[in-house]
Amino acid sequence: MIARLKTSPWALNILLLAIIMVAVLLSARFGQVDLSTADVLHGIFASGDDAYTIIVRELRLPRIILAIMAGASLGYTGAALQGLLRNPLADPGVIGVSATASLGAVIAIYMGFTSISALALPITAMLGALVATIILMVLAARDASVLTLILAGIGISSLATAAMSLVMNFTPNAITVQEMVLWMMGSLENRTFDDLFLAGPFIIAGWLMMIGVGQGLNALSLGEEAASTLGIDVAKLRWRVVLGTAFSVGATVSVCGAVGFVGLVVPHIVRAFVGYEPRRILLPSALCGAAVMVLADILTRLPIGHGQLRLGVVMAMIGAPVFLYIIFKTRESMR
Repeated sequence: MIARLKTSPWALNILLLAIIMVAVLLSARFGQVDLSTADVLHGIFASGDDAYTIIVRELRLPRIILAIMAGASLGYTGAALQGLLRNPLADPGVIGVSATASLGAVIAIYMGFTSISALALPITAMLGALVATIILMVLAARDASVLTLILAGIGISSLATAAMSLVMNFTPNAITVQEMVLWMMGSLENRTFDDLFLAGPFIIAGWLMMIGVGQGLNALSLGEEAASTLGIDVAKLRWRVVLGTAFSVGATVSVCGAVGFVGLVVPHIVRAFVGYEPRRILLPSALCGAAVMVLADILTRLPIGHGQLRLGVVMAMIGAPVFLYIIFKTRESMR
């Protein structure tokens, strides 16, 4: 779908790590108060509670770490879902996982669960993500076509979006509605280590569930019967990807809102360098997703009139044209 530029996965991983390091430095430098590289290093390593230390450690560092974890989760789960569903257009957003996770979080805000427990938001978001993923898993078990899966994802997303609109319509408090709308647009602004410690364990748990699924996804690309013949427990593989996606994406949505297109676009970018073998693209997709998210978060700090760009809006502006290009190239290759 994209012109192939041959390279090894490890060479690509090293390049992506370098890009992440540069992006992290830029993210730590730029904001309402611009800092030099020396100021950033001072803020990270120096002791005390001077202004540089507070800005870097308490404001920018947790935001950067969350951006890396969120981007890695979306990139990895996008690549895993595309391999599991054998569908190059699958990702947590396109198939409805992100929308249902958002619905769960909006319900938690509406019902006031967030005032009862800080765990309410990530738990409800993960439950919403799990519902959508199970629906898609059932369809995949019946060898559904790409068109059917995409249409099902559109239906799930539309239903979740309608439900969110209904919840906001019945919300009597305008401040709560504004909180829901801004949260749905996606942002990492004002995130702290409390948010990281809350969502981080769930994100990491999702990663741990999906460790080692690459070999099974490779076998599954030959068909379920062939995978079973090779000794792969297809049902167990599905559940590992399903639960891993629900945990990591649900927790990601709970801290940064709905951010689309990362899981869809990133695996296609990676395939241009390392090919189409599912196992080869998992780790590079996670690294590429992390780099994309950190760079996109930097763009949200650009002064635009009297407002501010939101993370979900930036990713949609970047991802939507790439998504349309992928569809166009897919249609060409099927002729």
